[in-house]
Amino acid sequence: MTVRVRTPFEVTWSVWRAMFLREALDRLFEARAAWMWLLVEPIAYIALHAFGLETFRINQVGGMAINMWIIAGFIGFLLWRRTWTQVLHGIDCNKAFFAYRQVKPFDAAIVRATLELLLMVPISVVIIALALGFGHGMTLSIQNPVWLPQDPLLVIVSLLGLWLLGLGLGLVTSVVMSFVREIDHVFKIIYLPLYYISGALLPLSLYVPTPYQRLVALNPVVDGLEMVRLGFWPEYHALRGVSLGYLYAWALGLLLLGLMLYKRFSRKLVMR
Repeated sequence: MTVRVRTPFEVTWSVWRAMFLREALDRLFEARAAWMWLLVEPIAYIALHAFGLETFRINQVGGMAINMWIIAGFIGFLLWRRTWTQVLHGIDCNKAFFAYRQVKPFDAAIVRATLELLLMVPISVVIIALALGFGHGMTLSIQNPVWLPQDPLLVIVSLLGLWLLGLGLGLVTSVVMSFVREIDHVFKIIYLPLYYISGALLPLSLYVPTPYQRLVALNPVVDGLEMVRLGFWPEYHALRGVSLGYLYAWALGLLLLGLMLYKRFSRKLVMR
């Protein structure tokens, strides 16, 4: 009787599949109606800020209706932030599984990031469908309303860049946090300001003077969000200096650095 030896790819795939199912069950059914809160958070933030901006008679930004402007930016921001935080805590939440030699810290990171990407797809579809159902289009024009994203490919590529940026940042910061536990408090403090300095909920073009907008665009998240909005409405007047290439340069650079750190400290990450 011959015993079939599984290939490294088959072992890795089995590990990823098992961890994915566990993570999915935890995210969706860990608490009562946990799946609902994944949707409630973005809807609440979007509705609150759209109402606030419309109260101050801000109905459009750069030629794009304010509601869809917030939705396009917040979907991208939420994908980046949730991916980052899930990967950031991936090592701590899967310590017990590292007792199996087949399971590596990177497995937890890639599984959590992939789950977040797959969760954000239906969430984004529901949010956009709700906005369209309430009559919110890309522009304020009644004669020629535009309802759907005009450049879906640019939207997808920009969102993928933000996802890779979140994955790369999560890899780097998770290694740092494994050695300096207190840095997690710093991350919790900056979560809320990130909503605003990244231009997800408030228009940077309105409260950042024009000469300094190029400095704001040095934040790769800003570039990603502005490119998502350009995908929704190509005539949108984006901030100066934003670039899809800049976003991907940051994303791939952080991914490379994160993989190097995981390789260098693989044993220490498991033992800590």
